[in-house]
Amino acid sequence: MPSPWEKRLDELESRLAFQDDTIENLNGVVSRQDREIRALQLQCAELAARFKELGDGSPASGGTGDFEVPPHY
Repeated sequence: MPSPWEKRLDELESRLAFQDDTIENLNGVVSRQDREIRALQLQCAELAARFKELGDGSPASGGTGDFEVPPHY
């Protein structure tokens, strides 16, 4: 029959193994989210550059774009 100390040690080892597995899973999630965030930041920067190009080429901003002002303006 295991002593109370052995029982307690087994329980602590079990908890540690579970926590190690949880930490590994969380690390994987955080790594994946970091990659996704970087990709989204790149997309946002590209979209901002496109919007800036569109804004620079519009007649309202003094550009020489091929945009026509609608007749109701």
